[in-house]
Amino acid sequence: MSSNTQKVHVSELRVGMFVSRLDRDWLETPFLLQGFHIEEEGDIDVIAEYCQYVYIDDDKSVKPKASEHSSNVGTARQVRVNPNIFQPEVPLEDEHRRVMGTFRQARSLTKTLLDDIRLGGAINTEQARHTVNECVQSVIRHPDALLWMSKMRDENEYTAEHCLNVCILAIAFGRHLGMEESELQNLGMCGLLHDVGKMKIPPEILNKPDRLTVDEMRIMMAHTVHGRNLLLSSSGIYTGAIDVALSHHERIDGKGYPRQLSGNSISRFSKIIAIVDAYDAMTADRCYQTARTSTEAIKIIYKDRGTHFDEQLALKFLQMVGLYPAGSIVELYSGEVGMVIESNPRYRHLPRIVMLRDKDKQPLPKEVMVDLSLVEKGELSKDYLIKQVWKDKTFGITLKNYLERGLFMA
Repeated sequence: MSSNTQKVHVSELRVGMFVSRLDRDWLETPFLLQGFHIEEEGDIDVIAEYCQYVYIDDDKSVKPKASEHSSNVGTARQVRVNPNIFQPEVPLEDEHRRVMGTFRQARSLTKTLLDDIRLGGAINTEQARHTVNECVQSVIRHPDALLWMSKMRDENEYTAEHCLNVCILAIAFGRHLGMEESELQNLGMCGLLHDVGKMKIPPEILNKPDRLTVDEMRIMMAHTVHGRNLLLSSSGIYTGAIDVALSHHERIDGKGYPRQLSGNSISRFSKIIAIVDAYDAMTADRCYQTARTSTEAIKIIYKDRGTHFDEQLALKFLQMVGLYPAGSIVELYSGEVGMVIESNPRYRHLPRIVMLRDKDKQPLPKEVMVDLSLVEKGELSKDYLIKQVWKDKTFGITLKNYLERGLFMA
């Protein structure tokens, strides 16, 4: 290691610095080379999603010139995303006030839609289309508001809430990928209806709290075929949703089901829903497992990129979600605890949070909004950097309670 190497927090990184070492194994990150120059602000965002500290070699660092574009590309260029077509149209607080009613209606409509299917009725395509459209419009106005609401879960209504959450996450991901509004409508429909086939699975298997037997697993896996058949028999359904219902458990390495498709044989929307489906399932309490934190879930998706999930889409999804998605309970280095309210597109590791607990984990007399990007500007102490993400209900903080009493409506 060079004598001029220094340990630097990610908030202190600048374009032109040479990163010689990380605070973790290189193989746990998307960086192609072990040692690279930071060429643009976007590189810093990617580093911040995987590291807290890195080591900078001052001898190799350079002052960037406006016309300079280094050929020593160290970060994974493939994780770059297209500029978003949609910028937030309204402040987050405004969308929070509006979206609670939207979310409750969408959740109610989704449950009704699935109950009708379970009882042998036809899929209400108009109802589905209305639900998706409401979600698309909210995500366009401001994506974090509805993503925040999707954290409000009821374990007894897992399948309905999961379908709606996958719809919301898919739309937000599509927005991040730069899709047109019409594509977002189609992708949202795929997300909402991807698991309709589970309505044909016996409840004692669908809701079994223990490991499924081989025969039970075979019955459960058949939900993909049931879903395809249900959608094929429904009028006015976007055809891509039929494919996604059948193919969202296929894997890039060909080890998925029901057809063992691989690589480019799997449609793009099916690849997207596969990632979103897995992420939402992992971060939810279910009858047979407790929820993982968002950090744990993205590590699993990163590990399984290129085998289970499409590598490029997985990396882009992780970039969208970031380490601290809206609704995350976070502990700061100061010991204080807050909840993430809004992500920061420029500095993903420095979101806007609401402080809820003091350093002794006692409730604060008054909840205070804090913009952690002020650390970058030198207006806040580095003690306000995030140390750890915790699960819902940790420190007596229950997201659902805050949502229902309208924490951000004042």
